[in-house]
Amino acid sequence: MPRLSVSPLEMSDTEIASVFERYARDREPADREILVLRYLRLAQYLARKYDTGADREDLEQVASLGLLKALERFDPGRGLSFTTFAVPTILGELKRHFRDRGWTVRVPRSLQELVARVDSATEQLAGQLGRSPTVEEIAGRCEISAEQVLDALGARTAHRPDSLDRPLLEDDGDTVAVSLPAVEAGYERAERAIDMSMLLATLPPREQYVLRLRFEEDLVQRDIAERLGMSQMHVSRLIRQAIETLRDAAEQTG
Repeated sequence: MPRLSVSPLEMSDTEIASVFERYARDREPADREILVLRYLRLAQYLARKYDTGADREDLEQVASLGLLKALERFDPGRGLSFTTFAVPTILGELKRHFRDRGWTVRVPRSLQELVARVDSATEQLAGQLGRSPTVEEIAGRCEISAEQVLDALGARTAHRPDSLDRPLLEDDGDTVAVSLPAVEAGYERAERAIDMSMLLATLPPREQYVLRLRFEEDLVQRDIAERLGMSQMHVSRLIRQAIETLRDAAEQTG
């Protein structure tokens, strides 16, 4: 394979799509390396969702393994974006990692078993639907209530507590507890922006575009309808559907 003139992070979506098609056909290690470099940040981002500071490297390795599994299973001919396909696979590997290592925070056994059922159903439905399932869909698969699904989703973070006595820096005497009262709004906004970007990536391109026209360019529904050549009612339905999908996805990722 010829040497690349640009980094995988700088390649266009069209170029990456060509690499996916080539890798699905030929399974060349060089193409896999390009795709890994392109999406490694996604794996690292998802690993940080579960990071307590004590096992960051382990979590990033687990997430990277999930990324490799997603690359091997991804079929570009299905028409799904790789991000939509990969996120459930990577999260599944992270959850499996925690299930294997056990729970250090005391959680009732019934809730531990419920978390395992919900996680399993979520992975199965994501593979079948090609998107993140809703709370109601998970509840239906597990034959439980939506409230029980939400309890299970909320309990996911109870695997490992972080110590308030852990040093903030290696050469500093301050501990984690010292930092708790301070709240930096800029960090929270940046994190929310990253979360929203990840959630938007799970939507079909048309719904992403409609939301950007509405909330970034501040166009009213009438102007969006004229620009896209569709009825205002259709635009309203797309916006409502996209927001409901984002809300469900946000609930599932915590």
